[in-house]
Amino acid sequence: MEKAKVYFTKDIKPENIVKLFKMLGKDLTGKVAIKVHSGEEGNQNYLKPEFMKPMVDYIKGTVVECNTAYEGARDTTEKHKKLMENHGWSKYFNVDIMDEEGPDAILEIPNGKVIKKNYVGKNLENYDSMLVLSHFKGHPMGGYGGALKQLSIGIASSKGKRYIHCVGKENGSYEDMFKVEQTKFLEAMADSASSVVNYFKGNIAYINVMCNMSVDCDCCNVAEDPCIKDIGILASLDPVAIDQACIDLVIKSDDPGKEHLLERINSRQGTHTIDVAEELGIGSKEYELIEVE
Repeated sequence: MEKAKVYFTKDIKPENIVKLFKMLGKDLTGKVAIKVHSGEEGNQNYLKPEFMKPMVDYIKGTVVECNTAYEGARDTTEKHKKLMENHGWSKYFNVDIMDEEGPDAILEIPNGKVIKKNYVGKNLENYDSMLVLSHFKGHPMGGYGGALKQLSIGIASSKGKRYIHCVGKENGSYEDMFKVEQTKFLEAMADSASSVVNYFKGNIAYINVMCNMSVDCDCCNVAEDPCIKDIGILASLDPVAIDQACIDLVIKSDDPGKEHLLERINSRQGTHTIDVAEELGIGSKEYELIEVE
């Protein structure tokens, strides 16, 4: 079997996102959803809309997000839309909070390891293809955040986020989210990610940007500052390969700050999500890294 191709450049600038995307040879047709992380209020590390603008303009897509399952500036549609304005997303792009109105759409996961369905914002059904534009960094619960987290927690509705965190417990409480077995939570993330990949039937592409890499996610209003120097931009049609490539690039880095990031990833067993996603058949950890000047 041919290895997944992952294109990589060390030169982090907006036009290189477009350059790498073009190298994928993938035409995202119809109405395109562009999944980004809006950045929690107070967070200093999230990727800004100005950085994303050339790519979004090239695709002519709609920036999409979903509400959170915890208190903050994004837990209701009203507050989330206000944040999108304050952070500049609405200034440049059409923005869609996909779970702004219920009921949620439900994606079935017949082969899921721990959950058999995924609650997503119903507006997902309005899109024909998707670009998952991710900021690679650490995460307090998942160990790391990349393409697979965007596909799972990122596209799940507020209810769906809690459902994943509670490993399929209906109407789980906020407190329940922190009482589950860690490996089961990671498997639920892989399950839900697989449902979105299967929903788009190949009409999906992935960009991971490895800069501003803190051990904390962009969902943290008070996040640690970055602990490792910037590495680059990656593009692939395989969500498993692109996340595995990012992990490998951190491991190979000569920056001593990598140990802090790797401790966060390993202490949360973060790569288990990658392993399970591969088992579910949505990608491969075997890849060819193609470096682009």
